[in-house]
Amino acid sequence: MKMKTMKLSVLALALMVTGFMSCTKDDTKESAPAVTKTDSISIPFSTSHYAFFSFKNGAVVPITDSASTNWDFGVHFVTLIVNSHASGPGNAGVITEEGVFDSFTTAPESGYAYDTTSTQLAIDDGLTTGWYNYDDATHSFSPKAGRFFVFKTTDNHYVKMEITGVDYSGFIPPNPPTTLIYKIRYTYQADGSRNLK
Repeated sequence: MKMKTMKLSVLALALMVTGFMSCTKDDTKESAPAVTKTDSISIPFSTSHYAFFSFKNGAVVPITDSASTNWDFGVHFVTLIVNSHASGPGNAGVITEEGVFDSFTTAPESGYAYDTTSTQLAIDDGLTTGWYNYDDATHSFSPKAGRFFVFKTTDNHYVKMEITGVDYSGFIPPNPPTTLIYKIRYTYQADGSRNLK
């Protein structure tokens, strides 16, 4: 009887240790490093269409996919839209952040804004309150320093993105440019965690 009790005790102890080790292993699992990329988006100035961008694919999405969840944000002139509610069938959201892009390491769990209506967009494009500065003398605009965006994408991943510049092709004031070229850099987390470092 003592031998049987001892065997059961050893078995129970082994199971406890195995369970503890597996829990510890899961609890200390680290998320993968996020990947930072730079890219550009070119848009003919005269077009009335948005250019749609997918963070997952790191590419501009064809206009024919505008009614799909294949894109996360769109840009046209100074207006940025996210694929949600009034702007698309997705559930993408965004938070406008102020600070140092490189120092921002964790996406928030909540607080994301959506394009609730065509006039209530998640990203402010107001002339004085928006994400850009406008120069009356040159009729050009540029991103405000220290302002960037944190996205929750249509496929529930997290991204931080900043517009680093807006270049112009064929721009001879007072005539408008032929093309706007948005320069962006973004950090995309492929594993679904909120880790952005």
